[in-house]
Amino acid sequence: MLKSVVMHDIPMAHVAAMERWYYRDHAPEINRRFGPWLVRHDSYLPVDAPPEARSYGFFNWRVTEGYWRELPASGPGGHLAFTLPPRVPRVAAGFFPAQPTEDFMGGRIQPHERNVLRWYVLLRYPEGVAKEEGERWFLDVHAKEAMRQPGLFRFFSFRAAPERIALPGEWPAGGPPGADTVMHSWDRLIELWYDSFDDWRRAVLDAPPRYTPPAWATQASYPFVVPGIDFVSSFLLERPADEFWRDARGYL
Repeated sequence: MLKSVVMHDIPMAHVAAMERWYYRDHAPEINRRFGPWLVRHDSYLPVDAPPEARSYGFFNWRVTEGYWRELPASGPGGHLAFTLPPRVPRVAAGFFPAQPTEDFMGGRIQPHERNVLRWYVLLRYPEGVAKEEGERWFLDVHAKEAMRQPGLFRFFSFRAAPERIALPGEWPAGGPPGADTVMHSWDRLIELWYDSFDDWRRAVLDAPPRYTPPAWATQASYPFVVPGIDFVSSFLLERPADEFWRDARGYL
């Protein structure tokens, strides 16, 4: 089973139109076309991040996860093209295992013991860096240091599917996703959990652990790659805003 991740970033001036499109058109089209393959179709509305968190490649609109028994063939597959959105979002998308490939810390904590603010991160190693080299740094060096963040209580990660997989479906000719609006080829999905933004701020900005940068770092400070290019993130809560496969509400 694979999990698809689609993170969206939009001009928030158009959020009302985009929400209408997602509820009225896009989510029902996904469910109708791919129901035989989908197990879950969950979507989260990111928490409004404080200004200092937005410099970490913050994506401000829906983060959608699909859990797939198997993937349908690409292309229209007997259907019409998707309904176009009123505005083309910037999208970061990838496929990952349904369960983490590494569970670093915090799995024995019970739900009632902590609040959950999820820092949800997509990471890719810079162009020219061999995946094996990037993985050695992430697993053998960085993850061990990140676990020393003050206030971090849960940390796990997913290694991306070995081959790039296209999201199923078909868009109209000339419609999204355009090559300049979709970011593919991620290496890692990472989740770091905190009780609050105060804890996140202390862990990441005020009192972070001493990190060892990789030899291939493209910037001197954490996260050692360029935010918004090789590192994008959102802040999510535990519960999805919508479970579209289970709760097929009409828009109006």
